[in-house]
Amino acid sequence: MSVVSPQPQDPFQLERLAEELASRETSRPEYDEDTAHDLPEFVPLSHDNSYLTAETFDVEDFLLSRSHTSLQDLKTELRDYLSNLKEELVQLINDDYEAFISLSTDLKGEGTRLSNLKAPLAGLKQEIQISKSELYAIQDNIQEKLKKRAALREEKALLHLLLKISESVTRLESLLLISSNENAEMDDMPTLNPNDEHAEERGNRAKHLSRVAAEYTQLLYHANKARKEKCMFVDEIQWRIDRIQSTISSDLDHLFGTTLISLIEGKGEGEKTKLMGDLTECLKTYDVLGLWRDAEDVLRREVVRPFIKKTIFSGALNAPHSPLLPHTPFIQARTPFISSTLPPRTPYTPFTSKATLFQPAQPQGKGTSPYAPILEGSDEPIASLYSQILRFVERDLARIMDIAEKVSLKSLTSKKTERGIPTTPQIPVLKESLDTGAKEETRGFEVLANVIWEEFGRAIMDELGGVVFAAGRPNEFKQNHEITQAFIRSLEFQAPSLHSIESMRAHPIYVAFEKRWQLPVYFQMRWKEIVGRVEEGLSTGQVGFTEKSATETFKTTQASDIWIAVTACWSAEVFIPELSHRLWKLTLQLFSRYKRWLEETVIQTHTTRPSAIVNEKIAASRSSTPVPQSEPTPAENVAADDAALRRCAAVITDIRVLQKSAMALWNDEISMMLPKPEDEDTDSAGAEDALRVAFESLGGLVAPLSKIIVSTLTKRACDALLPVRSIPSQLRAMSNKRPPSDASPFIGTIMRPVKLFFGTTGTGDAIGASLKEEFLVQYASEVFDEVAQKYISYIAAIKKAEESLKRFKVGRKKTFSLFGSKDDENQEGRDEERIRVQIILDIEAFEKDGRSLGVELDDSQSFKALNELAKNTEPVVPET
Repeated sequence: MSVVSPQPQDPFQLERLAEELASRETSRPEYDEDTAHDLPEFVPLSHDNSYLTAETFDVEDFLLSRSHTSLQDLKTELRDYLSNLKEELVQLINDDYEAFISLSTDLKGEGTRLSNLKAPLAGLKQEIQISKSELYAIQDNIQEKLKKRAALREEKALLHLLLKISESVTRLESLLLISSNENAEMDDMPTLNPNDEHAEERGNRAKHLSRVAAEYTQLLYHANKARKEKCMFVDEIQWRIDRIQSTISSDLDHLFGTTLISLIEGKGEGEKTKLMGDLTECLKTYDVLGLWRDAEDVLRREVVRPFIKKTIFSGALNAPHSPLLPHTPFIQARTPFISSTLPPRTPYTPFTSKATLFQPAQPQGKGTSPYAPILEGSDEPIASLYSQILRFVERDLARIMDIAEKVSLKSLTSKKTERGIPTTPQIPVLKESLDTGAKEETRGFEVLANVIWEEFGRAIMDELGGVVFAAGRPNEFKQNHEITQAFIRSLEFQAPSLHSIESMRAHPIYVAFEKRWQLPVYFQMRWKEIVGRVEEGLSTGQVGFTEKSATETFKTTQASDIWIAVTACWSAEVFIPELSHRLWKLTLQLFSRYKRWLEETVIQTHTTRPSAIVNEKIAASRSSTPVPQSEPTPAENVAADDAALRRCAAVITDIRVLQKSAMALWNDEISMMLPKPEDEDTDSAGAEDALRVAFESLGGLVAPLSKIIVSTLTKRACDALLPVRSIPSQLRAMSNKRPPSDASPFIGTIMRPVKLFFGTTGTGDAIGASLKEEFLVQYASEVFDEVAQKYISYIAAIKKAEESLKRFKVGRKKTFSLFGSKDDENQEGRDEERIRVQIILDIEAFEKDGRSLGVELDDSQSFKALNELAKNTEPVVPET
């Protein structure tokens, strides 16, 4: 029997799943033939295939690009491509074969022709070489002749230069009347003087010397040029050039000196105009020659030093001076330092930075220095001396400074224009000396620094230094410093430019002059005076109260002393701009010292030794006899509390006044008297922040002081609340059993301590009247909350006592009583209702009293609890 095997079945039903997948794909609405997967496209091999044309054939990349082709098919494809290549190669050979065969036949016989062409090339090359060598020889000859001609031309130019030098030297010697004898002595050389017989022929002497100077500068230029060529001729005549220079210098000095003397002595208007012209020409000549220091020496010798000898000497401050203008009332009369009243405020700013100080030079007779009133308003001999100096500078030297500045500015501008440099007259420029080629000092005239200030500053230090710089006498020192600084600023006001002021302040004599002021010594002495009085008031260990006065703003003497010390630092009697940083530091230290003293004296004393307040007066006597300790009496406690309240209120008031006054002082004076920072991005906010931090620290003491006041007032208010405990007994003891209609009398006394403290009752002088506006609501609210808490405890105690009494009576009712009646029980219920009504009336009166002081009862949780406790007290109904 044969068994027929069943047909294999698809256990996974793959065919059915494939059909369903195909039907779903075709049934989708978004199905599109373009979205179907593309079959790989067969691309036959060709010459354009990138894998075959690559420089390096990569087998792996090529096979991956044909991954859809089997190896057998790929092999067949490559063989087909190879056969195609062979066919193309054969075709190329066949196409070019005819031309290739004809090439060999066309080249027959060309070798002989090429040999014939090559034969004459050697001869041509030799002839070209010969011609080239001849041209080079001609070129060398021409260059040699050109060099010789250039050397002759240079020698000729040098000879012309030497001739110009010789002619210039001869011309200058002729113009200056110098003998050409080599052995002539330098001292015997003629100089230009007013009595010279040739002066008339030369015309204006200043113009003459100006032309001579121009010729001399040209001579120096030519001499330097010839010296670079190492000409011995220049060295041979150098002595004549030096003699010319010396003669020009001596003649120019003599003319400049005589012109100065004539101008100072005073002439007619016509003569003065001529002298001013000669003076200008002399200064121009000095500037051309680079002899600025020589001109300054002449001015110093002929004008300044004679005046100094007559004016500044060891006894100059005791000698009479020429009369001054009428005094101008400017400075307040000086009073002894640190008096009971506040020192005068600073009426001036003695020092201003040079950027804001400078004013353009004023024509004579126009403009007045803003510091002149300080000198004119003082009776000190040194002020008269400085005024005399300033008049001399303004009368005899101001015009000379202006002319010298204009000459220097014009010369500097012309030099910079020639060199293509922007003109900035304030910048000093170094100039090469025409005679030596060396660099000299700052270019231009510096009359203010090198003549006026150098001579006057040195004379003041040498002759009057012991009097002017007397640091051991601070009042005289401050006065001399103020007057001297006003003199210096007035002298700078005469300056023709800002650059001259900068040069003066950079001068060594000015630096030495400023160092002579022993400002640290002065500050130390002032520090002892200021701090000594403050420490004397703080050393007592007790708060001292000031006398009542309409002008006194502080309540305590310590705060008044601190404020007097702070204002003294910035007063006209003490303040010096150079010490502003030290004075500012001292100001902050004074506030810090006051804060520490308050912590040690007021706050710590009250918290650690409350009984010591009672015996404050006894302890002040410091008796050597030991006194046994005893408990304070109620009267002593009241006096101690009053003293604490007065002390704390006065200190808080002074802290507020001190803070307000200090900020006003900062805005009005200190912020302007402190120097501005060099960095423009920064300002004085750092110093103001330091002051605010100091007062925030000092203001932090207000909270503990307020706590002391509140605790004392709370204690008194709670003492006035004690009668509330006796309300039940009083109501039961009354013969009149009518329901109560008014609050208890003691309710009006609960908040009375607060009212008396702030003076809201309008009777007498209140201790805290000055704190009323700021602290009334705060203190009243805190006291009210504390009293409300105490009130709650009292009412709770009353309620508890009533409940106990109720239970006692109920227990007694259960026993037999021969005399018991229903009326007694009703009377007891009415008493309890009266107690409840009285408590509610008292609380309502208490609420009204609190609202009258500004207490916000809507936000008071303690009063809400008190009110709810009182209203929830139900009357006791006796059991039947």
